[in-house]
Amino acid sequence: MPPTIVSPADCEVRAVIRFLSAKGVKPIDIHREIVEVYGQNIMSDGMVRKWVRAFKDGRTNVHDEERSGRPSVVNEDLVQKVDETVRQNRRFTISSLFDCFPQYSHSVLYRIVTENLNYRKLCSRWVPKMLTDLHKTQRLGSALTFLERYHNEGEDFLDQIVTGDETWVAYVTPESKQQSMEWRHSSSPKRVKFKQTISARKIMCTVFWDRKGVLLVEFLPRNETINAASYCETLKNLRRAIQNKRCGKLSKGIVLLHDNARPHVANQTKDLIKSFKWETLDHPPYSPDLAPSDYHLFLHLKKHLGGRRLQDDNEVKTFVMQWLTSQAAEFYQEGIQKLVPRYDKCLNIHGNYVEK
Repeated sequence: MPPTIVSPADCEVRAVIRFLSAKGVKPIDIHREIVEVYGQNIMSDGMVRKWVRAFKDGRTNVHDEERSGRPSVVNEDLVQKVDETVRQNRRFTISSLFDCFPQYSHSVLYRIVTENLNYRKLCSRWVPKMLTDLHKTQRLGSALTFLERYHNEGEDFLDQIVTGDETWVAYVTPESKQQSMEWRHSSSPKRVKFKQTISARKIMCTVFWDRKGVLLVEFLPRNETINAASYCETLKNLRRAIQNKRCGKLSKGIVLLHDNARPHVANQTKDLIKSFKWETLDHPPYSPDLAPSDYHLFLHLKKHLGGRRLQDDNEVKTFVMQWLTSQAAEFYQEGIQKLVPRYDKCLNIHGNYVEK
């Protein structure tokens, strides 16, 4: 959705921040409110927090403070010209920008780009699939349905959710680049590391969980595949696990959140879920960014596996079980709770992928 108000004065935005802060609105919600009205590039979340702190510390002036020294060479006309130049070539450098505006210093141009225009240099991000308009429409529909229900039912709705998925767990998982970073002097020789691939030896792990923790963990026997029949057996085991571990949860109603893998949407599976009187939460295709197991549980598990070498299936199973049971209840609650801001962001960015 395009911004309702274009190019507002800085003092106007600051006045809105002061007003909302005085009402007790959280900085993250203030940032979302002003972005909805003024557009994505109006002000960063960090700058909103800075102004909230300033107003709480007693500041009342929403205008820039008077500064001593030479008058600024930056004006609205210059900022607009720089913006037009940047839009023509998003891969510009400050040096190439200087060639277009030689009368201004590199530092002035850098300040215009980063402060006045609020640009940041970002690299492209890998996504599971290039979403079509149909995919985005489906994601928007799911987001609307979820957020409306959360608005009506609140935390009780999240308490009903049971989610799960499958993932491969390898014997050897290489360290990520970030995990291998070290503090060193600038003069120290650079370490080199051999490029590793994920081990071909691996086992399939299925995990179901809710806000309180893990409900069911299963490991697929070798030379077997997950099909509708085996998945139905897993769901029967899940129902027994809920009955044993979550007293009263079945009677309150289960909202099952799983992806659209073929065994999950087979008629046999649907019939079983219907016989349980469970509800299936709509999950759009090609949307791991809206699946708690993908964006939270398995993401942290794989990070913890980074750099480890496990010897056999039993060692893998032991490691996974110990890691899952060692996580506090807050960890699982956070994973489910993230659905709310993620669906909200999906709605605000018109169905595109939600960043990490």
